[in-house]
Amino acid sequence: MQQIPLSAISGIRIGQVQDEDAATGVTVILCPDGMAASVDVRGGGPASRDSRILDPLATADRIHAVVLAGGSAFGLDAAGGVQRYLEKHGFGLDMGIARVPLVCQSDIFDLGVGESSVRPDAAMGYAACQAAEQGAAGNYRDGNYGAGCGATVGKVLGPEFAMKSGIGSCAMQLGPLQVAAVVVVNAAGDVFDPADGRQIAGLLSQDKRGLRRTDEVMCALYEQQAAGPCAEPPCTANTTIGAIITNAALSKAQLCKVAGMGHDGMARAICPVHTSMDGDSLYALSVGEVPAPMDLVGTLAAEAVSRAILKAAESADSAYGLPSCRSLR
Repeated sequence: MQQIPLSAISGIRIGQVQDEDAATGVTVILCPDGMAASVDVRGGGPASRDSRILDPLATADRIHAVVLAGGSAFGLDAAGGVQRYLEKHGFGLDMGIARVPLVCQSDIFDLGVGESSVRPDAAMGYAACQAAEQGAAGNYRDGNYGAGCGATVGKVLGPEFAMKSGIGSCAMQLGPLQVAAVVVVNAAGDVFDPADGRQIAGLLSQDKRGLRRTDEVMCALYEQQAAGPCAEPPCTANTTIGAIITNAALSKAQLCKVAGMGHDGMARAICPVHTSMDGDSLYALSVGEVPAPMDLVGTLAAEAVSRAILKAAESADSAYGLPSCRSLR
């Protein structure tokens, strides 16, 4: 197995735009000819659009784009711009009287990082599609770009001890089989290197020169409050979202399983994860016809997701008064 550039995955284009002043943005994964897709949502507070059409029992067997964005539920307007772009270029489900592009979307909560009144909208979604036209596979970059512009981690004690994160990717190839992941890391918890268990980002120490573990702080808070009611954490605005992309020929039902296995990679790299404070969601997309066992694809997907999360933290730059793991080093 070898690591390959994300641009080596054929059949998709990825476009990104961001408003750096407002700390928000959009990442769109386009497959105008259609792709099989499903989703697995594990967090307690997702912001999403048209996720029900990805149910294996739903009629639609292909969609045309997945949008990852900021703005929480407000940012779901971005999908409308993606639909307009696809319709203008003649793509969508042929319904006889019109072609209807099928676009699914998930958002992170980044409203408290920059300007909360500015959110991704249809214009930004359309612009992200135009950005996807740049080069052979779009203008994708890891770090503070697209939906990762306002991403943060380590927020159980609120924004004062949080760190800057971003969007990250990983793509791998085994023979003709390709499996990739793109993940926006906006977790309540901390980010760990799955290879050695080392914490690389998350909750800052009291002096903000190092790190402390969120799970240990949660335990300490509970012990302090054992004699009385347990207070809710001060920050509940989180979500890690992403997409697994493969050229394996898989059905919606199989992709649903792959997305679920992909969450194993999220659990390897983020702790705590899938909490009521998060809206963790993973899409799984099939853009090829390579025969491959579902369980192998899911196993590689989990690895790609964990590496993409690590890349998101390592690629982020300090911004909006929040340090990154680069600055701590």
